Amino acid sequence: MINLDKLAKAFTKGFYEIEDRSRLVIQPKSLLSEFTTVKHGFLFIIRGGARICVNGTVYELRPGSVFHAAPGMQMDSQVIGQSELEYYSLFYKLDMPEELNSTHEFDSHFKLEPGANLKIIELLIMLHQNAHPSGEIGKLRIKELFLSLMHQVLIACSYRENDRSPNQRMVDEALAYIKLHYMNSLTLGELAELHAMSANRFSYLFHKYTGLRPIDYVVNYRLERACELLKAGNFPIREIADRVGYDNPLYFSRLFKKKFGVSPSAYK
Repeated sequence: MINLDKLAKAFTKGFYEIEDRSRLVIQPKSLLSEFTTVKHGFLFIIRGGARICVNGTVYELRPGSVFHAAPGMQMDSQVIGQSELEYYSLFYKLDMPEELNSTHEFDSHFKLEPGANLKIIELLIMLHQNAHPSGEIGKLRIKELFLSLMHQVLIACSYRENDRSPNQRMVDEALAYIKLHYMNSLTLGELAELHAMSANRFSYLFHKYTGLRPIDYVVNYRLERACELLKAGNFPIREIADRVGYDNPLYFSRLFKKKFGVSPSAYK
């Protein structure tokens, strides 16, 4: 079994570069002749199925499967089922620091099963759309997206290993999304749509596992972040309001005082 913590540690401390990424659609029953891999890479299966043989080991890949291979491996594959095979490929170069030289996972072939996940698909689309980054800032954006992608994959795999309920995993994913995007405009409809649920069903499950309605949680999280900014420096209230997702500083101040009993300026 692949050690998820080792994979996470490698991407935290290793030095890597994304070399190529693409989206492919292959027709049913297609058979790809044997070839030798030349790079480290991941395949993310979106639609359809495939049977891949790598150095004599056979893997069956379905939507939600993530497959990894290293350079110098003999591989052949066949599309299985009656539908097209759609997948994203992502190739990278990774230099391990000495302390991680024993992390052999990246020199092997393996399969991860995070399951079908809208967040993962969204990040793959964004990576594909940024195929030709402009300058070093653009390259930094690619690394940010890649790390977010791997975080989502490993978190989803961890949940499945721990046998957490699908509803609990959904709520945890929603919490992670809120913490990443709290400064943006968030609505109940948007949060529910990300998890392919009705607003009522999503709100019910979110409240069941957190004790708060989704938007109440968003407001509380924003105000906690505002407290941190107020403590960190002498920033204008308008700027802090904007940083935590409110374009109206008066509305922000009313929410803040309602929660903490004092205005933001008095708190500061």
